[in-house]
Amino acid sequence: MTLTNRDLVELTAWRRKLHQHPEISNEEEETASEVVDFLADTGPDAVLTGLGGHGVAAIYESGKAGPTVLVRSELDALPIHELSGAPHSSLVPGKSHMCGHDGHTAILAALGRQLGRERPARGRVVLMFQPAEETGNGAAGVVADPRFGAIAPDFAFSLHNLPGVPFGEVRLKTGVVNCASRGMRIVLEGKTAHSSMPETGISPMMAISQLMPALPALGRGTFADDEFSMLTVTHAEMGEAVFGIAPGRAEVWATLRTRRDDRMASLCAAAEALVTKIAAEHRLAARWDYHEIFVASVNASEAVEHLRRALDEEGVLHDEENLPMRASEDFGVFGHAASSAMFFLGAGERHPALHNPDYDFPDDLIPIGSKVFMRTVRNLLG
Repeated sequence: MTLTNRDLVELTAWRRKLHQHPEISNEEEETASEVVDFLADTGPDAVLTGLGGHGVAAIYESGKAGPTVLVRSELDALPIHELSGAPHSSLVPGKSHMCGHDGHTAILAALGRQLGRERPARGRVVLMFQPAEETGNGAAGVVADPRFGAIAPDFAFSLHNLPGVPFGEVRLKTGVVNCASRGMRIVLEGKTAHSSMPETGISPMMAISQLMPALPALGRGTFADDEFSMLTVTHAEMGEAVFGIAPGRAEVWATLRTRRDDRMASLCAAAEALVTKIAAEHRLAARWDYHEIFVASVNASEAVEHLRRALDEEGVLHDEENLPMRASEDFGVFGHAASSAMFFLGAGERHPALHNPDYDFPDDLIPIGSKVFMRTVRNLLG
């Protein structure tokens, strides 16, 4: 169940190669190809490509009846210009692996090496390299793919590295671990006019000035409460960047966030009603649409117990601190039809934060993450 020194050297080098060639959500074609090539020597019994976009599923069969265990990582990078100063920094301007998905992918590749040497005693393991986590459509696309039915898991596991937590420690709990969220784009349309005669137009200026504080005011409860909801205005734009035109159009973007999926519907309804009311007061047409939709990630108790057992057996410290998190994760989709759980692996208390331009995945997490997954797999499948 252990990786050799050569394994770790090669996995680290490969992780850094992925880091240098990032591809953002829904563009991960070359990254997916890299995964297929890297796993070829491990001899998976089947490899599915193009799942939900550019997803890759490598399947390791025992040849005997038993559960299907899926372990998932993400392929996509972010549209952020890297400033880490690492010698393996991104070679693609404006794109970088500032969330550590390159490291998560290397952890799954480590499992592939071990499974290639010794198959499970029963059932099968599916290593799921998922696209488009950052935009929220990746997991949904994979699950909706007709071919996913042939590998539908009984158990699904994942991890995410977490700066701010002591290096190598794990955070894990049953229940909600990541919030549901979605982006709401609001468009207000009136009528443009010459700036010397604003009364001849219909400006969205007053409506925007009301919406910006009114939308966040729809939030309810504290984060410790299952009824928690939160709205964050993230972008606003009005008119043209000129002095001679009174604006006739505006956009406001907001992120809606709840701890539970069933709370999201009522929050959306409240936001839509507010927009409708304010737009009508100012004689504006209003419309909206939703983007980057994430369901809540909810850890099943059975799956959590399997992870806890593996953590204890491998001597990895763990507790429930820092959970749940306000941030969103699309892994929750896999939990709709499987017993699923995600754990969070400490990247260091002073490590640069996720989605920051100076972040880089700590390579020494590769053996820690892989041994937890491997122990979990062996406990379930032998």
